[in-house]
Amino acid sequence: MTILSNGHLWKHSEFIENKNFSFNKNKILNLLSKKDIDDAYLSISSWKGYSPTPLLELNKLANELNLNKIFYKDESKRFDLKSFKALGGAYAVEKVSKGNKNIIVATATAGNHGRSVAWGARRLGLKCKIFISEFVSDARGKAMADLGADVIKVNGNYENSLVECIKQSTQNNWQIVQDVAWKDYMEVPKYTMAGYTVMMKEIVDQIDQNKISHVILQAGVGGMAGAMIAGIARYLKNIPITIVVEPDSAACVLESIRSGKIEKIDIKRESLMGGMSCGEVSLVPWEILKNSVKFCISLPDDDIAKTMKLLGNAGFGNERIIAGENSAPGVIGLIASCEDEKIKKKFELNKDSNVLLIGCEGDTDKEMYQKLINQQ
Repeated sequence: MTILSNGHLWKHSEFIENKNFSFNKNKILNLLSKKDIDDAYLSISSWKGYSPTPLLELNKLANELNLNKIFYKDESKRFDLKSFKALGGAYAVEKVSKGNKNIIVATATAGNHGRSVAWGARRLGLKCKIFISEFVSDARGKAMADLGADVIKVNGNYENSLVECIKQSTQNNWQIVQDVAWKDYMEVPKYTMAGYTVMMKEIVDQIDQNKISHVILQAGVGGMAGAMIAGIARYLKNIPITIVVEPDSAACVLESIRSGKIEKIDIKRESLMGGMSCGEVSLVPWEILKNSVKFCISLPDDDIAKTMKLLGNAGFGNERIIAGENSAPGVIGLIASCEDEKIKKKFELNKDSNVLLIGCEGDTDKEMYQKLINQQ
């Protein structure tokens, strides 16, 4: 090996197999329908400035791990927001507004979803309220304010900001545009997830004749992972092995898959993977994930900065990739799985494997990005 030959072992914390795995395309598409998915693509692909984001190949890494191909969906090029979240929040704003210019939209966010909602509100000339926790950087808060949103900082973590968002929205009759579902709040998160499925439509158009054998999906509340699985059910003929990766400090999907029911995690420390640091899986994606995810793997923060720097220096492929801290886990999860022979065999990773990774964001916080890559 050359990239990985310095004696550094890429760490994972835990992996489990889903004992309740049963990938049922019809059941998945009953939860997020073909019409939901197709409507989202038709709408978003008509937006000004829309173009598919690149699907890159990490050929150097594939050679070292003895895999056939590694595809990397580069969402750093998504509109001006540098994140897949641009597809979800903005589309949900469009759906809930129904042309009404007088509504006020509100959301709680760790950063990228809020930017998408703010951007979507600005597109349609709507007022917007964004609730963020004390752990969201000033740069991310400013980015939302620069899009015209009224940004409200709340003491505590993401869950605290969501509680405050719901409270104030109820008092003021604001329209909540959240990517998290709860009882009696299911429709809007489905719009958000439908927006995310645009990535899978693009990927299918980009992979030519290659058959995807494995998909590694990051999870916070599970919206992106659930949406991509719905996209797989809608667009792919084969069923790839689906693997969810999470921070070990907030592995709510892993723990829920383990027990077979939604488990709430008491987050003791915030992860560098801030957008994935969520204590409870959302209801809508859970209904998809609980049977459709084959494996879960959790990671410490140790390799985040190293991976971001290697991606930025074209260490894994032929192109420099600006990858934020929430883009790195898929790459780390794959390397850690291949370095552990037991996991590699269990995941059926071999010389014929074509693995899809989601580079879900670029340098959405430039200051944080520079700080992390300069650590290495």
